[in-house]
Amino acid sequence: MAQAGGRAGSRQAEQAEGGEAETGSTAPGVTHRSLETALGSQIRAIRRQHDLSVADLAGAAGISNGMLSKIENGGISPSLSTLQAISTALQVPLSSLFASFEERQDCSYVPAGQGVTIDRRGTKVGHIYQLLGHVLRGDVGIEPYLITLSEDAAPYTSFRHSGVEFIHMLSGEMTYRHGANSYPLKEGDSLLFDSAAAHGPEALSGKRISYLSIIVYPRSEGR
Repeated sequence: MAQAGGRAGSRQAEQAEGGEAETGSTAPGVTHRSLETALGSQIRAIRRQHDLSVADLAGAAGISNGMLSKIENGGISPSLSTLQAISTALQVPLSSLFASFEERQDCSYVPAGQGVTIDRRGTKVGHIYQLLGHVLRGDVGIEPYLITLSEDAAPYTSFRHSGVEFIHMLSGEMTYRHGANSYPLKEGDSLLFDSAAAHGPEALSGKRISYLSIIVYPRSEGR
């Protein structure tokens, strides 16, 4: 009888363990399920790297085999104390259990034709900028743009900002100025340069032009 009561108590403890984190909060736009899945996959990967069985890790962390299996399969949200016990048993920092989730979340997907139109210098002279993605973390900022110059766009060679810029021509022709030099660009041509020097389209063909511009800069310097 006492044994049955002990099993019931153990099941209640596991249910409480699984439900504790579910009442907590996560970052806006982040679902519990995506976090649980990434967390479980990371724990399983580290466990296997250490050549440990489910029973080995569960025993070292002081939890049941069933609970660990549920955690690794993304079936429950473990409490912070349970995650701390698992990280201690694996001899890794607690933050490393969330590594795959952090890496996977920093991804930007923009369907065709749905880039965000940005108002930047040059916009008033017929230069249209569509931001194709963004990176939220890290020491380096990356801004990929699809730039379209309308038929009546005007030259503009006074762009100047930190970092480096890569340009790849998609259609049309133009002469692009960087510092004291000018470069004729047509479809398929590329140009990589230090964007701290004055730069921009110097001579246009009078026809619609489009090119990809990728700006990379240290976040500490800002934009």
